[in-house]
Amino acid sequence: MTKIEHVVYTGKTHTTGGRDGAARSSDGRLDIKLSPPGSTGSGTNPEQLFAAGWSACFIGAMGKAASLLQVKLPADVAVDAEVDLGSTDNAYFLQARLNVSLPGIPADVAQALVEKAHQTCPYSKMTRGNIDVAINVV
Repeated sequence: MTKIEHVVYTGKTHTTGGRDGAARSSDGRLDIKLSPPGSTGSGTNPEQLFAAGWSACFIGAMGKAASLLQVKLPADVAVDAEVDLGSTDNAYFLQARLNVSLPGIPADVAQALVEKAHQTCPYSKMTRGNIDVAINVV
């Protein structure tokens, strides 16, 4: 396991009530209700939050990769993240897909950007070897 030498940022939240609760960040910028996946509750769920965080981070990693490969990312770059919560043998697991849209970028260059981003994105590093992940250029 790699140890961090310099902390760049620490996200702090206070969560109560689990999947039927609420979460608030220490700076107040995040203040949300939580609801279980598939319920009629008005809140979001951890899988949606993880999908949003990972896709945002992945776009940042693609920006770094584009800079290294001397490619300009299109203004309408997008990542549609899908995070599945499922079970096997009465235990819960996650799996995920990142569907990456890079309009106007040749397929081979897009694939190279995605592969480089997947190697450097902290969320991708966190999931590597821990959950089933598919990265698709769409």
